[in-house]
Amino acid sequence: MKKLIIFDLDGTLLDTIGDLAAATNFALRAFGFPEHPEEAFRFFVGNGINKLIERALPEGRRSADEVSMVKHEFLKYYQLHGEEQTRPYPGISELLALLHAKGYKLAVASNKYHEGTTTLVRYFFPEIEFEGVLGQREGVPVKPSRAIVDELREKAGVTPAETLYVGDSGVDAATALNAGVDFVGVLWGFRPRAELEAAGARHFALTATDILKHC
Repeated sequence: MKKLIIFDLDGTLLDTIGDLAAATNFALRAFGFPEHPEEAFRFFVGNGINKLIERALPEGRRSADEVSMVKHEFLKYYQLHGEEQTRPYPGISELLALLHAKGYKLAVASNKYHEGTTTLVRYFFPEIEFEGVLGQREGVPVKPSRAIVDELREKAGVTPAETLYVGDSGVDAATALNAGVDFVGVLWGFRPRAELEAAGARHFALTATDILKHC
């Protein structure tokens, strides 16, 4: 039986793609770089903010300085507008409330920068008491490193066998594999099922309530 359920954020709990696209395109526009259609961002996100900016920049314009400049503009915009188009996926709020009521420990592990992660979780799920909410932080390797899962699991005082990780991408599937915990891949997120399967996912959820089968 599982005691701790760790969720990815973007593409799993929240559909954030519209706000991520708007913020990135705003930052690109500020420096005269070409913008991208919203759909393209489904494959830009997932490995942290620096990698998002790097992927959005043109080939040959991805130096550390250029990434830093665009990232600065991205953060200015996203901190003001990051909740405008973002919404929980259908059934997610109800699922979290049910799991919480049943006594499961809940946590969030994201490659989104930490302040953005905590802000969105507080805004959209204010009634849920999470065991921990962690985003990308300096000095901590991003997923698929197991570090963030281990930190949350140790804080909750549970074993790998008592932990379930839920995410929407190959990065998430690899994170769970590296951490030695069971994984459920959601099929409503940013990445296709084929990517999840290629990364080792064997269990999938078509709807939020499907996650209950694996708890």
